[in-house]
Parts: sequence; C-alpha cells; structure tokens
Amino acid sequence: MAETYKLTYFNLRALAEPIRLIFAYAGVEYEDVRIEREQWPEQKENYPWGQLPVLQVGDKTLCQSNTIGRFLARKFNLAGEDEWESAKIDELVDALTDLRSEWRKFFMEQDETKKAELKKAFVETAVPKYFGKFEAQIASNNGGPYLVGKNLTWVDIQTAHFLEFFEVSKPGLLDSYTALKKLRETVFENDKIKAWLEKRPVTQF
Repeated sequence: MAETYKLTYFNLRALAEPIRLIFAYAGVEYEDVRIEREQWPEQKENYPWGQLPVLQVGDKTLCQSNTIGRFLARKFNLAGEDEWESAKIDELVDALTDLRSEWRKFFMEQDETKKAELKKAFVETAVPKYFGKFEAQIASNNGGPYLVGKNLTWVDIQTAHFLEFFEVSKPGLLDSYTALKKLRETVFENDKIKAWLEKRPVTQF
C-alpha cells in the first residue's frame, strides 16, 4: 500500500512551499491542509512543537521544515549522489536558514526606524556575503547551474523559493548575481514545478 502524505501549514508559501515544490517535482500526491491565522491559537497545542509545518506520513508525524525537506529529498532522489554531496547540501541549507533569519529580522520588525536600519543591513551586508558564497559554490560546481552535483537537489529548490522572498526587500536584488538568477530560472522552469506554480493558491508570502 502506497504511503499517504498530509502537509499542514498556514495559508502561506513561507516555510512550507519548498516542501510543496518537492512534492510537485516528485509528482507525488499529498493533502495540502492550510490553517488560517485566526484558527491557530486554538489548534496550536495539537501539534508536537506548537509549530508548523507538520507532515503526516501514514500514522507518523514529522516536524520542522528542514527535517521534512531532508526526509522527502531522500525519498525522492533529491539529496545528492553520495554522502559528500548530501553533506554539502545540508551545509548550504543551514547557510540559507541563517540568511533567512537575517531577512526575518527586518521583515517582522514593527518599529519603522529600526526596520529601515535592519533592512539596510540585510541588503548591504548579509546579501553580498551570502549571495557571493552561493555564487562561488555554483561556479565551483563545474559552473552550475546547480549548487551541488549534476542534478537538481532540494537545496536548489529551497534557494529558488527564498530568493523570491529576499527580492521583496529590494526589487532587482539579484541583478548582480547571474548564477543565482539562472538557478532560480532552472528550478522554476521544471515542467512539474512550473505546473504547480501556475495553479497554487495566491498568497502574499
């Protein structure tokens, strides 16, 4: 009997979208459950860590977005060709998580003066630091277009997704990073992923 999958998250792209993109690429059906924000306080205690996303595989439950992504990547051949590639993918996913944390600092800030300062630091300091290293990684990978190995992996999917978020901070943020632009285009031009992008629910983030 085939495994069944149920993904629960808010009605947003955010942390769950890379998981949805993995399912799309793999051509695997799953239940896409979306909780509205106003429903969350009364449902929060129903989940192991009081956080989303949560993936149910049959009668088993898995939490934490990167853990879910890694689990599905291994199942659907998106985790690299060997242990070394898999480890490099994990390294880059962790680096991307660090960059996302820098982005989130200004995105969630309510004080407009502090928000402007944090945004400036993100655009002028964090972006060059991390984007530069990701570009160098692509160049070291025989010129790409992928970050690790010869085939698409889950870090490529995650990176393509979050690049969209980062560009919200400043349109044209990727203009100087041609390898990253190419990576995003390559991921989003995959037929199955493209089909999902065209039909997915429209949300702000």
